[in-house]
Amino acid sequence: MMSRRQLTISVSSVALVVATGMLLLLLWQLRSLVLTVMIAVVVAAALAPLVDLAERLRIPRWLGVVLVYLSLIAGIAGLALLIGPTVATQTQRLLARLPFYLEQLQLLVDTWIADLAGVDPAALDYLNQLLDPQSLMSWAVRSGQRVLVQSFDFTRGLLGGLLTMVLTLFISGYMLVSGSDLVRGLVELFPYPWNERLAEQVHPMAQRMGGYIQGRVLVSAILGVMITVSLRFLGLSEFALALGVIAGFTNLIPFIGPVLGSLPALVVAIVQGGWTFLWVLILYVAVQNLETYVLDPLLVGSSVRVKPLYQLLAVLGGTQLLGIVGAVIAPPWVAGMAVLLENLYLKPKQEAEVRARLYARATEAAGSLALPGMDPADASSPEPSFSSRPNDSSNEPEGLPQKESLSPADPVAGRSPY
Repeated sequence: MMSRRQLTISVSSVALVVATGMLLLLLWQLRSLVLTVMIAVVVAAALAPLVDLAERLRIPRWLGVVLVYLSLIAGIAGLALLIGPTVATQTQRLLARLPFYLEQLQLLVDTWIADLAGVDPAALDYLNQLLDPQSLMSWAVRSGQRVLVQSFDFTRGLLGGLLTMVLTLFISGYMLVSGSDLVRGLVELFPYPWNERLAEQVHPMAQRMGGYIQGRVLVSAILGVMITVSLRFLGLSEFALALGVIAGFTNLIPFIGPVLGSLPALVVAIVQGGWTFLWVLILYVAVQNLETYVLDPLLVGSSVRVKPLYQLLAVLGGTQLLGIVGAVIAPPWVAGMAVLLENLYLKPKQEAEVRARLYARATEAAGSLALPGMDPADASSPEPSFSSRPNDSSNEPEGLPQKESLSPADPVAGRSPY
C-alpha cells in the first residue's frame, strides 16, 4: 500500500512537470499573441476610468467603450494633423544636417584634445578614440536599430503592426465591456479559497496598472510642451517642436528615456555655441529634476508603489526582451504583480506575526500571574480566546490590524477594466 501511494505521487509529479513544460512551450510559440494580450490589458486598465465615468452618466457600458475609443482616435488624429507636418519637416531637416553637426562636434573635440598638449600621447590617442563622435553615432545607430527590431519583431512588418494594433484595441475593448465575466471564469479555475482571493485583487491591480500609464503619459505630455516652448526661447526654434516631440515620446520610458531625448538637442546646441549648449544643458537637467522630484512622485509614484530599483530592472529587462514596447509595458505589469505580492503574501505574513507576538505576550503574562505552587505550564496553557466566526472582529486582540477591504461585497462586481 505504501509503495503504491509513493508511485502515485511520483507519477502525478511527473505529469505536473510535463504539463507545465508543455504549457510554457505553447506560450512561447504564441508569444506574439501573449504580448498583444499584455498590451491590451494595460490599455484597458488605463481607459477604465473614462468608461466608468461614462457609465455613471447613464450611458450603456458598450456605448461608453465605443465613445471613449472614438474620442481617443479622433484626438490622436487631430493632434497628428495639427503638428504632424511641422514635426516631419523639422525632423527631416535635422537628419539632413546631422552629418554637418557631427563634423563640427568632431572639430570641437579635436581642438579640445589639441589643448592638452602636455598630456601623454598615448592618453591623447585613447581620448581621441573614446570621444570620436562618428564612432559614438555609429554605435548609437546600431543600438537603436537593434532595439527597433526587437520592438517590431512580433508584428512581422508594417501590415502585421497594423493588425496587431487593431487586435489590441479589439481585445482591450472587449475586456472593458465583459471583463467581469472573463475574470469570474478565469478565477474559477483555482481552488477555494484562492478563487475568491484572486478575484479580490483584480480591481486594485487594474487601478495600479492604469494609474501608471495615465501618469506616464501625462508627465510626458507636460515635459514635451515645456521643452518645446523653452527651446524656442533659447534660439533653437528651427527644431524646437521636433525636439520636444522626441523628448515627450522617449520620456515614456522611465530612467533611460529622458537621457535619450536630450541627446539630439545637445548635439544641435553644442554647434550653436558654448552659451547655447550650457543653457540647453541646464534646461534638460532642470526638467529631469522636475520630473524626478515633483511630477513622478505626484502623478506616477503614488500609483506604482514600486521601488525605483525594481522599476529600473523592469525597464532594462523589458527593453532586452521586447525593445521599446517592453520598456513601456513592463513597469505597469511589475506594479500589478506587486499588488498580488503585497495582498496575498506580505499582509497575511504580517498579520500572522502580530498574532504570534500577541500570543507570546499572553502566554508570558499568564505564566507570571501563576499562583505559588502552581505549575506555570498549567497557568499558561489556555490560549487566548479568538472568535471562531471569520467575520466577528469583536473578540480579536487589541492592536491587531484589520483586513483591508480591497473590493466591494461581490469581488468581481466592482468596477474594473476586466
